[in-house]
Amino acid sequence: MKAVGLLRHGGPEVLQVLDVPTPHAGPGEVRIRVRVAAVNPADTLIRAGLTPIRQRGAHPVIPGLDVAGTIDEIGPGTDTGLAVGDEVMAMVNPTRPGGGGYAERVVLSESWVAPVPTGASLAEAATLPLNGLTALHALDQLDLPEGSTIAVTGAAGAVGGYALQLAKAAGHRVLADAAPADVPLVAALGADDVVPRGPGVADRFRELTSQGVDAVVDAAIIGVPLLAAIRRDGALAYVREVPDSTAFAQAAAARGIRLVHAFVHEYDGRRDKLDLLCRLAGEGRLGLRVADTFLPQRAAEAHRLLEAGGVRGRLVLEF
Repeated sequence: MKAVGLLRHGGPEVLQVLDVPTPHAGPGEVRIRVRVAAVNPADTLIRAGLTPIRQRGAHPVIPGLDVAGTIDEIGPGTDTGLAVGDEVMAMVNPTRPGGGGYAERVVLSESWVAPVPTGASLAEAATLPLNGLTALHALDQLDLPEGSTIAVTGAAGAVGGYALQLAKAAGHRVLADAAPADVPLVAALGADDVVPRGPGVADRFRELTSQGVDAVVDAAIIGVPLLAAIRRDGALAYVREVPDSTAFAQAAAARGIRLVHAFVHEYDGRRDKLDLLCRLAGEGRLGLRVADTFLPQRAAEAHRLLEAGGVRGRLVLEF
């Protein structure tokens, strides 16, 4: 089968279309004929060799954490409500022996796979699992009562956009930041108030509240400066490590602020969480944004475009 992978780490030019063995589903597993794989920032880090996923010998590294397609094989004895021909979406962990989702077929435990949302295309569905689960894990850890005030940074991006919409679906007041060109988008996603992004954003969030927000979902990785927006005994969820984690933890502790790390792999195999995202998207409460599509031969172009910044929605590869 065809896959997009790399035999050495480096820039986008190392990506190539490769022939790799076709996997088969074993007990407890299903195989997806992948039609679409989303291109995420994590894929560019894998490609560049900036993650623990390393190329070893002649075996290629295959990136890709989100896929959508159709079930084309079910392993013997697998207890699942899925059937051959069903349209599904899934998150893929690229550290597994078969690699990531940039491939014509992937085999996964059936608990990793969920039906596509009602009314969604496969391309749209492929944008949801990784970023939706990341945002959901952040909000689940914050565990705030309905009606709380949450600020979201990077709200025009994939994780930030889902965090904004999930917070609204949970009944919270949501403040968000945006560049001028992104204000209409962020407002359309449901933000109650939108402030200019950039230096001083914490002060602008705080001006909209009496004592500070109850929590922040920091999808823009601003870190320490955001603590000033949060009330004492509030919380901040971050989606990637900040440059100086020790100073960050000390500054938060000094203000009585709880830090939580949104780590998507805590939700590996959580079909219940995928089903929740599926339901909310099917109800129109999560917008699924596809920015552009690329054939596998143009994967390098997709990586270059993503790394250049400013992409709104997800780029996807069509197999």
